[in-house]
Amino acid sequence: MTHLDMSPLLRRALQADALASGAVGLLLALAAGPLEELLGLPRALLLGAGIGMLPFALVLGWMVNRATVQRGWIWAVLTINVVWVVDSLSLLALGWVEPTLLGKVFVIGQAVAVCVLAELEFFGLRRCQAVSA
Repeated sequence: MTHLDMSPLLRRALQADALASGAVGLLLALAAGPLEELLGLPRALLLGAGIGMLPFALVLGWMVNRATVQRGWIWAVLTINVVWVVDSLSLLALGWVEPTLLGKVFVIGQAVAVCVLAELEFFGLRRCQAVSA
């Protein structure tokens, strides 16, 4: 595997992703019940998404604090983020749930935010330098 010196852009994008994933994950996990009524999204979906985001945020935090990172780890993060965006939009487009207007805004808003983070991470990856083994 190729190890990389992280570019400042990649490091900042991963930090933002870790903070956002951790904050939203905690919110969803701790407030799934009240959010179910407000957003019109199933409690199990909110709770599962929130709990799933927490280890992701921890891994991102671990990556950010390393001097170098494997290129494959960054591609894994990008892949997870892209799948998250596709799944989020599919949730609405395919009618799997019937959210309130606020729920639709929430789902679309977080999908856009994740897409922007993935794009920043991709451009940050392109600025990285490979480290000699």
